[in-house]
Amino acid sequence: MIAVGPSANAGRMSRLDNGTIRIGVDLDIGGTITELARSKDGNGTGAGGNLINSHDLGRQVQQSYYSGPHPFGKPHPGWKGWSWNPIGSGDVYHNAARVVKHSNDGKTLYVKTIPMQWALNNVPGECTFETWITLDGNAAHVRCRLNNARPDRTQYPAHDQELPAVYTIGKLHRLFTYDGIRPFENQPIRQVQNSGPPWASWKATENWAALVDDHDFGVGVIEPGVYSFIGGFHGRPGKGGPADDPTGYIAPVRKEVLDHNIVYEYRYMLAVGTLDQIRGLAVANRIKDTRPDDHFDRDHDRRHWIYHNARDAGFPIEGGLRIRTTGDDPQLIGPEQWWRAEDMPRLYLRAAFRTRGDHVDVFWSVPGEGYSGKRHASVAIQPDGQLRTYTINLAGLPGYRGTITGLRIDPPDAPGPDDEVRIASISWRPD
Repeated sequence: MIAVGPSANAGRMSRLDNGTIRIGVDLDIGGTITELARSKDGNGTGAGGNLINSHDLGRQVQQSYYSGPHPFGKPHPGWKGWSWNPIGSGDVYHNAARVVKHSNDGKTLYVKTIPMQWALNNVPGECTFETWITLDGNAAHVRCRLNNARPDRTQYPAHDQELPAVYTIGKLHRLFTYDGIRPFENQPIRQVQNSGPPWASWKATENWAALVDDHDFGVGVIEPGVYSFIGGFHGRPGKGGPADDPTGYIAPVRKEVLDHNIVYEYRYMLAVGTLDQIRGLAVANRIKDTRPDDHFDRDHDRRHWIYHNARDAGFPIEGGLRIRTTGDDPQLIGPEQWWRAEDMPRLYLRAAFRTRGDHVDVFWSVPGEGYSGKRHASVAIQPDGQLRTYTINLAGLPGYRGTITGLRIDPPDAPGPDDEVRIASISWRPD
């Protein structure tokens, strides 16, 4: 594996090349990924060269995060009402993000960036982005980190996050995924038809999607554990290179609460190859045990849980999730996870309740349906503030069968002003 220094082709480039694929970041626009290709291919504009689109600073492959308020500052007229949204390349006014640290030892490429607020004019993000890239065969493994430092300490509701935003050249105009209910069983994949924006959305139950040319060659985005994807194609299909307007788009999406001081990380893979090769990598890197196993007190993390009419004590998470309600019908909503009901006959909830109510409700979702009163268990609790493990026997309950896709926990309703729920863990196994 070799590191390649700056190039005059597209700003100051830093590259990795392992003899199978090549990846490059542009240090003049925040160090975002602007180049991805097979090593044997040149820098041409077709599907035999660079596969990433950089028509404007909102393209590339880059980190992009969202939170309140709405609007944030005075957005561009074309982005009226836009929220807080720092991105890795620059803003809609063509002001580029700034790289503050960079290294490349031929094995790992690292960039630290001060991003820009997408919809504002030359307003740096109140945060930094970090990116680590390594190569393995025909895949790039990318680790991303957001370091927030906002003066606004409000805990805004969860927003959809692009994890990441990926834009490809116009040659890659056919979008494929697997979104059926039998993931990792070699079932037929589906072509997603979309002329966006607005973009199509779907459940990528094998955690991948790919944009390919007429010969099924292109770029795949793989993110184990993430099921919600958006994407599509904009412009004239099959035409255009890295600098042209036609582009394909894919983004794995997950709702997250982003505190003013949060350190938030995620990982994904970019694969170059045929549809079969891309899907094969997704299968090889799948998370084999997807049952809930969230230990908030140990991991100091929300584990992707979000809230409705509730909030917690903020980042960092210490001693578990400390939940206070902010309205009627409070809800704690878990991340989407797919497991077989027979593989989790019981759920263990370790929690302390200082509440006026004496029970909580546990709901579960199934493919294609949201949470429903037809699929829930009512659990008696001791509302004395003492930490206990509650065993919830799910096996045999109406609607608890087949594939389960997520959990929701509703604390006692009609809360008092001093009520608090502390959740240490939610897991398929006892502590």
